[in-house]
Amino acid sequence: MSDQEIICQFESGALPPGSFHHADHVRLAFAYLREYPPLTALDKFCSGLKQFAARLGKPEKYNETITYAYLFLIREKMALCSGAEWDEFAQRNPELLIWKNGILNRYYQSKTLESDFARKVFVFPDKSV
Repeated sequence: MSDQEIICQFESGALPPGSFHHADHVRLAFAYLREYPPLTALDKFCSGLKQFAARLGKPEKYNETITYAYLFLIREKMALCSGAEWDEFAQRNPELLIWKNGILNRYYQSKTLESDFARKVFVFPDKSV
């Protein structure tokens, strides 16, 4: 599926609720970053995730800190894999696809990511790297 098709399917609400897991979020962020400048991609990705969570009746699932941090980590890794297609990118960056005990644990304390504040406002990393 192309980047545009993935974005269109997501934005139209065509994704079945139980079929959109962490790796799918990463794939979607990758698609947005290939299609738009980083800040536009961030805006569209965040808006879409908020709408998706609301459609599921779970708006509290959206976490701004996690969303921003992942999108910018993906952007950094994309720059290091210049021009890579999704399959190659995913193969070269498997740490991005792990949800539990994933890459954000390097940068954040669990209690920070789980906080209501981090859900509403981007919080800078609170661990020394």
